[in-house]
Amino acid sequence: MSILTLQGISKRYGVVQALSGVSFEVPAGSVFGVLGPNGSGKTTLLGIVTDVLKADSGNFQLFGGPASGAARRKIGTLLETPNFYHYLSAWKNLEIAASIKQRGKDDIARVLKICGLYERKDTAFKTYSLGMKQRLAIASVLLGDPDVLILDEPTNGLDPAGIAEVRVLVQQLADSGKTILLASHLLDEVEKVCTHVAILQKGQLLLSGPVNEVLQRNDFIELAAADNQALAALLLQYPDCTGATVTGNKVVATFAVAPDPAAINSWCAGQGIWLQQLQLRRKSLETAFLELTHTSAQ
Repeated sequence: MSILTLQGISKRYGVVQALSGVSFEVPAGSVFGVLGPNGSGKTTLLGIVTDVLKADSGNFQLFGGPASGAARRKIGTLLETPNFYHYLSAWKNLEIAASIKQRGKDDIARVLKICGLYERKDTAFKTYSLGMKQRLAIASVLLGDPDVLILDEPTNGLDPAGIAEVRVLVQQLADSGKTILLASHLLDEVEKVCTHVAILQKGQLLLSGPVNEVLQRNDFIELAAADNQALAALLLQYPDCTGATVTGNKVVATFAVAPDPAAINSWCAGQGIWLQQLQLRRKSLETAFLELTHTSAQ
């Protein structure tokens, strides 16, 4: 089942085309990352889904039906950090948030425990670390136990400790069965917490789907022998080898399928070339992303 289905969503601000015909589906139970640099249209897209903004064209469905008020009440949204009162405790701030959202105040203890803040429930907000403040913001989103969470850049502006805290919390929420739609410009965040991703660039959807399919990171092998030129020429004869290039004092070989280092070593020896180095490596996520965005920009 798809929690959210977007069909041809477009939005323009004057001469700026913020979104252009964006379509994708968010599967139930996924952590779906909307990935792109600042200005790519991520926040605009989330604003449309949460009814803060209106699309110029296109439509979307929630839970397989129209985007009704009843459907939106199943969604918890964090588009910007709430304006908590610095001199009030976490508990008092959530009481105010519950009143505004018309959620039950009897849910406050539960969400504070989920977010690891129950022991600090009576402490003033101003004494919280950045990570704790963001976890309290997520606690506010969890009031009423929504099925779906929409989080816009939840780790933005946090220090490394705060980033780690929020990522662990997001993973725990996903493990509990929540569907999470998460906008981010951080590749590392997508790799560590997301199951699916849609990549936006200047309002255009480049690709969407499972992370390991969209951001393909094919294995490659670094090798060395007494004669690297001869080794490179030999490797081009190896089944499924798609390229072999001498780089510095080694040969970098790529393959159409996942390579088997032991089989390659044995094959080279059988051809009279003894390897001095053989190491399986993987393309970095950053390289895969840059290759995708660069190709799409051409």
